[in-house]
Amino acid sequence: MEELIAFQNNLLSHTPAAWHRYLYFHLESEERLLGIKGLRGVGKTTLLLQYLAYQYPEKNKGLYITADHPWFYKNTLFDLAGRWHQYDGKLLLIDEVHKYPDWSRELKLIYDGYPNLQVIFTSSSALDLYRGESDLSRRLHTQNLPGLSFREYLDFQHDLEFEKFSLSDLMTGAEEISTEFVRKFKPLPFFKSYLQNGYFPFTKSMHPESIQPRLIRIINTVLESDLAYIQDYSAANISKIKKLLGVIATTVPFEPNISKIARKLQIGRNTVNNYLHHLHDAHILKLINRSPEKISSLQKPDKIYFENTSFAYALQNQPNIGNVRETFFLNQVSNAGHQIHLSKTGDFLVDDKWVFEIGGRNKSTQQIKETDRAFLALDDIEFGFKSRIPLWLFGFLY
Repeated sequence: MEELIAFQNNLLSHTPAAWHRYLYFHLESEERLLGIKGLRGVGKTTLLLQYLAYQYPEKNKGLYITADHPWFYKNTLFDLAGRWHQYDGKLLLIDEVHKYPDWSRELKLIYDGYPNLQVIFTSSSALDLYRGESDLSRRLHTQNLPGLSFREYLDFQHDLEFEKFSLSDLMTGAEEISTEFVRKFKPLPFFKSYLQNGYFPFTKSMHPESIQPRLIRIINTVLESDLAYIQDYSAANISKIKKLLGVIATTVPFEPNISKIARKLQIGRNTVNNYLHHLHDAHILKLINRSPEKISSLQKPDKIYFENTSFAYALQNQPNIGNVRETFFLNQVSNAGHQIHLSKTGDFLVDDKWVFEIGGRNKSTQQIKETDRAFLALDDIEFGFKSRIPLWLFGFLY
């Protein structure tokens, strides 16, 4: 146990205190079993350590551990919980729980066997926390940590601090909100930088030329490590998925022809659909449909996007700016908790109520003029006016 405490204390001594992801202030820390899901590199580890170092009231009764620590070569999670309970521990923080083979079964045992011990853990976005070996649905609560919003990026990278707004705020007050912002800073140059490399916190300390290789390494690690753990994929499976991602990267966003892709990769249609849904779950891709009804993993998506604009720039030499704009809108609005589907009249239907058409500053209302509750989300404009909302404002939803 002493080696685990020493490991933790070393990490805590290097944990930054100056800035926190938005979820830090909204952790549902009263839950006995809380899972935090998110992409690699978005700050899940730092979030756990900051919570223990600066927010948890009894620091010496909390223990941080990563699930791939060598201590688990000879011991189990349940062993750890028992020993920490003997130390009068109250909180167990487990990083990357998906790397532990029997995570769901042992979390259930810990939950049932140690009612005074709280567990908060992180996992890959690709992990279905409710579909493990043991049923955790009645015990487990989950929260998602996406990448940086444009608002967080401005605060973290440029010390420009702003409050968040709701979607209804933007639809009813975009002119006033944008006017107030532009008095304080010029948003468009910052927005262009954000689209290229602002989604992940680690880019702050990196040379611009090093960012693209780092993003590609994240994608490869998700495929080769996370999906290999979670879906029990072989090297051959991972090779096929990489080829599929390569095919998609040349044309995304696009409406997929599953039969054509299957023939090109020499795999079955159902396999292609499964791979696509796994890439969606892993937050590499974003699959979107016209119908609000949930589709199965064997049904093809109507359209495919990258999950975030940083991936678009990392995997495409010169991504189409129109596609980047749509990717940004889809990413930020869905990360804020809104449901998005393809629209018959505009680009997106949000919460089955509002239609949004995405474009540049000269985009007209022609396509949506006959549609009630329709808005233009426009790039390259600073100020909103009536139904015209600056695209960058959608980065202030979380």
